[in-house]
Amino acid sequence: MREVGEEGYDASMKVRIGILNTDKMVEIEIDDAKAFKKEIERAVRDGELGWFTDSKGRSVGIPAPNVAFIEMDDADEPTTVGFAPAV
Repeated sequence: MREVGEEGYDASMKVRIGILNTDKMVEIEIDDAKAFKKEIERAVRDGELGWFTDSKGRSVGIPAPNVAFIEMDDADEPTTVGFAPAV
């Protein structure tokens, strides 16, 4: 596993958030998965609008009561492309 700061290493992680009653999905890149999880859990618990700033500096407001699912890529897992089995 490479450490943050190594040359060529991108510490950001993609997060996809499904919204209820729509086929829309919000995709953002975050730098701190732990902080993101803490904030989204708080927003869902309190039924609030959660504001997030992604790794590119964009702000996204997500109404927590309308969150259907949250999917996070594992930064340590290699990304595969195509239909061949991962080796």
